[in-house]
Amino acid sequence: MSLSAIYHEHKPNVPIIMEDVFGWVREGNAFQVRVWLDDKEHDINVGDDHAFSLLHWAAKEGHVSIAEMLLNRGARVNATNMGDDTALHLAAAHGHRPIVVKLLARKADVHATNEHGMTALHYACFWGYEQIAEDLIQSGAMLGACNKKGQTVLDVCQPQCRNIIMEIAQESGQNPNERTPFKDQTWKGTKSRTRDATLSRFTGVDVSSLNLVTKVAESHSGELWRGKWQGSDIVARILALQEVTPRIVRDFQTEFPSLRIFAHPNICPVLAAANQPPNLVVISQFMPFGSLYNVLHEQSSVVIDHSQAVRFALDIARGMSFLQSLEPAVLRYYLSSKHVVVDEELTAKISMADTKFSFQEVGRIYSPAWMSPEALQRAPEDLNIRAADMWSFGVLLWELNTREVPHSDIPPMECGMKIALEGLRLSIPPGISRNMARLINICLNEDPGRRPMFDQIIPILEKMVA
Repeated sequence: MSLSAIYHEHKPNVPIIMEDVFGWVREGNAFQVRVWLDDKEHDINVGDDHAFSLLHWAAKEGHVSIAEMLLNRGARVNATNMGDDTALHLAAAHGHRPIVVKLLARKADVHATNEHGMTALHYACFWGYEQIAEDLIQSGAMLGACNKKGQTVLDVCQPQCRNIIMEIAQESGQNPNERTPFKDQTWKGTKSRTRDATLSRFTGVDVSSLNLVTKVAESHSGELWRGKWQGSDIVARILALQEVTPRIVRDFQTEFPSLRIFAHPNICPVLAAANQPPNLVVISQFMPFGSLYNVLHEQSSVVIDHSQAVRFALDIARGMSFLQSLEPAVLRYYLSSKHVVVDEELTAKISMADTKFSFQEVGRIYSPAWMSPEALQRAPEDLNIRAADMWSFGVLLWELNTREVPHSDIPPMECGMKIALEGLRLSIPPGISRNMARLINICLNEDPGRRPMFDQIIPILEKMVA
């Protein structure tokens, strides 16, 4: 039996070349790393057996040119390894200031904590790297943040640089005597893996491990099942496809990681995926109230008053604002009440599991009532996505205030045709406040260029909630 056969019997989904690229990064072989990166099928964000990404190793070993190359190619700055360390943790702990500076320039999270509750600033001060500590503090790192043992940065700081660190923090407006207790930020507080872990090198989760017991719904796009995974309640969406080709398998593996967005409280991320043809499964957290559409139109256990409706609108606006700040943009997420979920605390979240894949139902639209006229006429790549999303948000505002389904009296296909070609529009009924009616009209402006950004309407909604 050949070496490769033995290797792949142990790790059937790991290309041998993956082991090589981790070695090249560790030893600083920038040429070989660049050649590997030039192959577009290689995933820059995979992790090794300890979930160290390539950027983790470059930061730990201090290879500045490789770190810069990886960042320029789209490496995820805040990805975590098995110990929940980010690249910033490793660069700060090993004194590699040029890499720390580059990571901070890419908006690395200075507040991220590892499995011990340690921030990058904890490590910089523990090892006495004053300049790195100053960089971190100037980027917002807090001196009073406690780790799991209740120790602040000053508690673990080297004695010879303690006073200097205190002065730097005071110049930045911090009170060195303040203490912020450690708060577990891991998902549901049930595991050490944090919200932004590196992607597994394996094809994904085994479908048999999901314990799917109840079919929740069935639609053109696939089946929705409730189950358990790693002890947590989940929802699994099994995509409906006539044929799962090798190209579709590859595209699925490439596209689903961009939906694992764990960095915002109003985004419900894709937790994982099962890529086992003919089954392509998207896994997300179970939400007890289901979709916002269900809350508004199909159940009666929760009474939604005007104040709660505005809070839903604010949650959605905040989630969409974050989503639109991402580069590259997430294509084929179509905002509607069916694609927003509500948790047990009545917080609305953008459901990334409802994003369509590039190979899925191409050209077919099932909820046109929430879509802008231009979105019904053009492909996503030819569209001003931000403006189209704002139109959809305007429809959602109308829905939240009227408690009615938009254009419910018209079949979906006819509805889409009339919105796109015949000027079918929503009318604002009496009883809606003047300020809310004005906001809805602004969001539904016929000229996409004159619709506001979500950052502009969040303060308006905040005043309405107050």
